[in-house]
Amino acid sequence: MAKKILPYVNREISWLSFNERVLQEAADVTTPLLERLKFLGIFSNNRDEFFRIRVATVKRMLPLGRRAIALIGTDPNLLLFEIQQKVIEQQHRFEEVYQEILDELRDNNIFIINEKQLSAVQKDWVKNYFFDEVFSELFPIVTDETKKFPYLKDKSGYLFIRLISKNKNDIQRYGVIEVPVPPLKRFIVLPADGDTKFVMLLDDVIRFCMNDIFSVFGYKATEAYNIKLTRDAEIDIDNDFSENMVEKISKGIKKRQKGQPVRLVFDGKIPKDMLKFLMAKIKLTKKDNPIPGGRYHNFKDFIKFPKLGAKELVYNHPHPLNHPRLNSPNKSILKTILEGDILLNYPYQNFDHIISLLREASIDPRVQSIKITLYRLADSSKIANALINAVKNGKSVTVLMELRARFDEENNIYWSDRFQEEGVKVIFGVPGLKVHSKLFLITAREGGKEINYVHAGTGNFNENTARIYSDTALLTADPRITLEVKRLFEFFENNFRTSEYKHLVVAPFNMRKKFLALIQKEIYFAKKKQPARIILKLNNLVDREMINALYKASKAGVKIKLIVRGICSLGANMEGVSENIYGISIVDKYLEHSRIFIFNHGGEEKVFLSSADWMSRNLDNRIEVAIPVYDPKVKQEIKDLMLIQLSGNTKARLLDWKLQNKYRPQYKGEKKVRTQNETYEYFLKKGEGKTKFVTSILPTFEIVEKKDPDNHNDKPPKKKKGK
Repeated sequence: MAKKILPYVNREISWLSFNERVLQEAADVTTPLLERLKFLGIFSNNRDEFFRIRVATVKRMLPLGRRAIALIGTDPNLLLFEIQQKVIEQQHRFEEVYQEILDELRDNNIFIINEKQLSAVQKDWVKNYFFDEVFSELFPIVTDETKKFPYLKDKSGYLFIRLISKNKNDIQRYGVIEVPVPPLKRFIVLPADGDTKFVMLLDDVIRFCMNDIFSVFGYKATEAYNIKLTRDAEIDIDNDFSENMVEKISKGIKKRQKGQPVRLVFDGKIPKDMLKFLMAKIKLTKKDNPIPGGRYHNFKDFIKFPKLGAKELVYNHPHPLNHPRLNSPNKSILKTILEGDILLNYPYQNFDHIISLLREASIDPRVQSIKITLYRLADSSKIANALINAVKNGKSVTVLMELRARFDEENNIYWSDRFQEEGVKVIFGVPGLKVHSKLFLITAREGGKEINYVHAGTGNFNENTARIYSDTALLTADPRITLEVKRLFEFFENNFRTSEYKHLVVAPFNMRKKFLALIQKEIYFAKKKQPARIILKLNNLVDREMINALYKASKAGVKIKLIVRGICSLGANMEGVSENIYGISIVDKYLEHSRIFIFNHGGEEKVFLSSADWMSRNLDNRIEVAIPVYDPKVKQEIKDLMLIQLSGNTKARLLDWKLQNKYRPQYKGEKKVRTQNETYEYFLKKGEGKTKFVTSILPTFEIVEKKDPDNHNDKPPKKKKGK
């Protein structure tokens, strides 16, 4: 009997579906207008990274033939074609949304104008601005058929310009100018006319003054079009142990800058002869993902669009709340942790509590050492400064600096050098394993007794991202946790000293095995007709072994609720496969980033906070930690938060096999719930001593048991003949 093939959503196509949810936020008229522009920027930046990493990886697999199909589950040629079609479709929608936003900006007296729309007064102002600020930053290149085409940098935007020579017999030449962002700003705010605001892109300032650039060389610039090349940005780390990790990463960064092209984006109005010349010169074909776009590229810059007009045009981000138990500046945070575990949730609560804790530890005479794992630090990091201050106060400080944090490698090299200069002991990860856990360990001695304090969280020690990423962290002095975290740091310092973990769940040592066992336990309870339930909140769910276990649990009757922000290769609520799995994705003003796992476990609920998504890389190739939550009050708080997430009906999209991204409907009798606003209100009332929710997992499941016939009970796709 043939084994039934289980359905999986391709991870690349699922990722594009996630980015479509970001584009939905830009299209949503209830989103403040300038925030809609920002979401266009986020969408664009996401797509750039998708091509630099994921598409580049698929292209690397083209020579592997059948091996590639085994690795990614499909023919890479077909996948690249499907990606390109989806990207072009999304690009059309992107341009439509951008035009809609431009119309609404005009209704609010904000005009984004180009070089052809300037008044006489504005022309004089722009010309002066160009020569005062822009001209010295431009380094134009003239090229033709006989010359080598200039190297186009990854992530940079360029103007590709047709030049007409004063010598009529001369050959056709073209100009290439990099739009210098940075050092210059992309958006120039022109002098206002009363209440009317005018903004011009730097691209158009250059267009307006093109002839001032090229006339001295005997050329007239007649037309200019935006182009952008995306390059393979993956860094290969070999096993040459004769080089240290810093040298390897530094070499990888340099190679990244010259990676192979994976996508050309161009103004869709560019003449065919110019496009043909361009593609021939950079050695691209139609198979290399040429994407026709609009007048502008590098829309990521719109994340920093100037704040103009009424305050209602941007989000009102309420000030982060102090944790009720950390509200007194005169009480030691370390002593407060000894009194009971503390759960922190950003950006709703104040990340400064973590900085204050490390600052206190750096000064407290009882503290002997601080050990911490660092993955992504802020450019001007208060966390780093607190650690350096601890060294100056005579503490032993050990930093495990993960240099392989993608696109943060240079910043991490800078901080590792700085730490070493200040006397911090720096460890560069674990050979063969990327360290992605979010831990620190503070060790103190009091009355001859050692006391350990631990932070374990879902997000980075980065005060900047803590304002926009929704993350969760636990502070505890529970010896069951702290002693095992101490053993893990001993492993970081001596990779031959491995340990077994009874309480911590650590990848790659026991995480996969532990969570598979917990899923199997729910199957056991379901078969005994006892309540069997699982809640998983993740960024990405891709690993097939974990998905297969969830499919098996669903068939056994286990009720499973998924909250997956990004990639989800599991097909939820499909007939015969996953009827008992319900999934949503929340995309809103904050980036949902926490990983939380809840297993009913026969009524003795198992609750975990984790740094790990359920992807093969996290479970098998990284040091990740999931920390069990033992404190009953903290456990209840996490369950409350999951109830709020699952009851959201405003910014939650239903996850389904068809990737429709339909909004979760507001069922009869339900109030309107916007998850992130509701979460802030929850902590606000909790800080005031008011109990807003007293929940168990059972009502959490009952609230979302209703079915949407347009999105659910899908049958899994049939396998095509010959495939």
